[in-house]
Amino acid sequence: MHVADAMTPRADVVTVELPGTRDDALEYLQERGFSSIPVVKPTDDGEAYRGLVSRDDLIENPDEDQLALLMREVPTTTADADLVEVARMMVAEDARRIPVVDGELEGILTVTDVVRAIARGDVDGGTNVDALASRDVNAVYHATPLPVAEREINYANVPYAVVLDDDGEMTGMLTEVDIIEVARVVEGEDDTGESIANQDDEWMWEGIKAVGNRYYPTRNVEIPREPVSTFMTDDLVTVSGHRTAKEVARVLLSNDVEQVPLVDGGALVGIVRDVDLLEGV
Repeated sequence: MHVADAMTPRADVVTVELPGTRDDALEYLQERGFSSIPVVKPTDDGEAYRGLVSRDDLIENPDEDQLALLMREVPTTTADADLVEVARMMVAEDARRIPVVDGELEGILTVTDVVRAIARGDVDGGTNVDALASRDVNAVYHATPLPVAEREINYANVPYAVVLDDDGEMTGMLTEVDIIEVARVVEGEDDTGESIANQDDEWMWEGIKAVGNRYYPTRNVEIPREPVSTFMTDDLVTVSGHRTAKEVARVLLSNDVEQVPLVDGGALVGIVRDVDLLEGV
């Protein structure tokens, strides 16, 4: 199977053009919830691909306005490349999206695109997830204040935490999305009251939105201090080790999640993330 058979085609990919400014990218990063956008430049011979700009590029360079100085080079592929080989490159490069380029931008291949291909059976999904799951599980106590849990997730460098009860049993899942949904922007470091964000505050708000599968908290974000149990998802979807990558890919897509706990006899034994499935193709 080729990349062209799985990628998001150019017609469905939003881009920004050179010359451009930070605000050109922010319009899409904020309003459409994108985590990164390809940068192109119109030429006499058509559209030329130039790079990628992401939220973390904007956050890490708050004083830079020129798009040309904010964008960065990332690994690319071609539409006729073997999907399995590119999926393996995504794992090796820790890249959740790969621009598809042949002089000009032809599309984007994302982790979700590959997971869909696995779910359809277009690529090998026969490996049992017991062999793909991580045994190192990030966990947090259910009574932990949410700001502490947010820091724990950030330091663990993963987008989730399995929530454990007083007996050490799995009772829920907390993800970055859960935190994002209840976090709010304040106008200053000492102001914790209600506020109406101006454009700069909105950009700061975007600082805690997903960047790939990560986010960056900013000092202008306030997180409720209630316990994790108040915000976690307690209706957990789990899988057992004998399930195949194809079956778990369908579970992830149907539940719109990026990871599911791996259980054995009801006990938590690991975690299966979407990127783990790419290692089995």
